[in-house]
Parts: sequence; C-alpha cells; structure tokens
Amino acid sequence: MDDAVLPDVTGPLPRVSALSPLRQRIAGHSVISELLSVQQAAGQRSSLARLIGISPLLENARPWYWGALGEISVGRLLAKLPEGCHVLHAVPVGRGSSDIDHVVIGPGGVFTINTKNHSGQKVWVAGRTFMVAGQKQPHIRNAEHEAERAARLLSAAADAQVEVTPVVAVVEPQSLTVREKPATVVVLTAAQLVQWLKKRPQVYSADHVSWLLRAANAPGTWHVAPAESQPASALQTAFSGLDKEVRGARSVRRVWGISLAGGGAVAALTVGPDLLQGLLRALVA
Repeated sequence: MDDAVLPDVTGPLPRVSALSPLRQRIAGHSVISELLSVQQAAGQRSSLARLIGISPLLENARPWYWGALGEISVGRLLAKLPEGCHVLHAVPVGRGSSDIDHVVIGPGGVFTINTKNHSGQKVWVAGRTFMVAGQKQPHIRNAEHEAERAARLLSAAADAQVEVTPVVAVVEPQSLTVREKPATVVVLTAAQLVQWLKKRPQVYSADHVSWLLRAANAPGTWHVAPAESQPASALQTAFSGLDKEVRGARSVRRVWGISLAGGGAVAALTVGPDLLQGLLRALVA
C-alpha cells in the first residue's frame, strides 16, 4: 500500500450525489433480495406446521438466509469503525449478479470483506487451502479475484493506482485455525475484524479518502449496468418478518424436543403416532 498513487486532490472530484444508490444499500442487500425472491414460492404454513415448529424456509432458501445473517452481523460490526472510515455494502460488480459483501475505505487503505457464515463449524486454513468441517472451499481464490477486480475498477474511476486488500471474515466458527497465513488474503473471525482494521497503519490522508469515496460512489464505477435496488426499508421489514418466523419455529421445536425427551412413551401416546412422526421430522430439520 505504501506505493499507492493518487492524483492531486486539489483537482475536480468525481461528482456523486449524497444519496448515491450505493450508500442506500444495506448489509446483505443482494442476498436478502435473492432470499425473498426464492421464498415467494413458499405458501402459508399449516396449523400443524406451526404447532410443531416446521421452519417456514424453503430448502433452497436456507443458504441465502444464512448468508444474509452473516452479512448483517458483519455490517453491524463495521458500523463501529471510527469516523473517517467508510463502508459500502453489497456492491454490485461486473456485468452479472455478483457483488462484494463490504468495501471499507479509510486512512488504512481499501479492503474488500468477503463474509462467510460458518457458524458452529471448524475452519482450518493453510496457505491457499481453506477447509470448513473437513471440506475444501474456494474462499481464498474468490477473495483474491474480488480484490483484484475491485482494485482495477476503483483505479480506473479514481484515475490512480489503488491497492485493495482482500479479507475473509468468518462468522462465529467453532474454531478458526490458521496454520499458515495466505500470501495475499487476510483470514480472521468477524469478531476480530474491527480491531484489525483499526490497527492498520495510515496510508491515505483524509483528502485522499474523500477522493476515493467519491470515486467509489460514482455511477458506473463497479457495474456496467447496475439494476435499480429495492428500497432498503422494504427489504429490512420483509427480512425481519421472515427471521422472526424462523426463530419462532426453532423455539417451538426446542420446546417439543424437551417435552419428548422428558415424556418418552407418554408423549407418544398423548400426541399420537402420526403427529409424533411429524414432530421428529421437524426436530431434525
């Protein structure tokens, strides 16, 4: 980052409205949109489904739901960064539907944050190898590609060389073991992210940060033809409602689990064999 070059900040800055579409996007904006789109195919749960706590989530909506939870969690943490640090969420990039979970611009540099929700799982990293619960994942390669593309696009918009550091933030893993640090990608837990960012040495002045932020917010910097975003307030309301249902169903299953564990055969006689089978299916879902 020490050799980052920026133009004379006394020159004209890229024009951008204070209400830039990017500034209006929330953490998890893209994945929440996709989640709600997929979830439209789900009908109303039956009374029995509500009684035994069957999740309202469709099977193919679950990865989007967990992804949204991860990005929202990291977004809340990034809101704790000190004044002078700026965060853009769910930045559409390229030509298709890809996005960057979070872009941080501040005195310590520019960072792309790739959020991975591996809650409760063991994560092991050695160089370019990234293992989750024993399964190899392409997180290092993807983070490198994301940062390289961000650097290219932001450099073109700012008319200057801009270096971007890729970060993989793992949300609430059971454990994170970094046996060998990757050469170019920073891997840490979401809980470590803010303190790590705060400790970055200063490479940009406040004026340079302002220049980069304006370039990052300018129309066309990241995506060839970005689609109009859904209103953040509508997404938040819809996601909050769905999240409340999911958590409520989980609580119901826990209550049934305790009851069945304590009641055994008595519970089976009380609820009947058909309902008991439904309860058991729900509890393992």
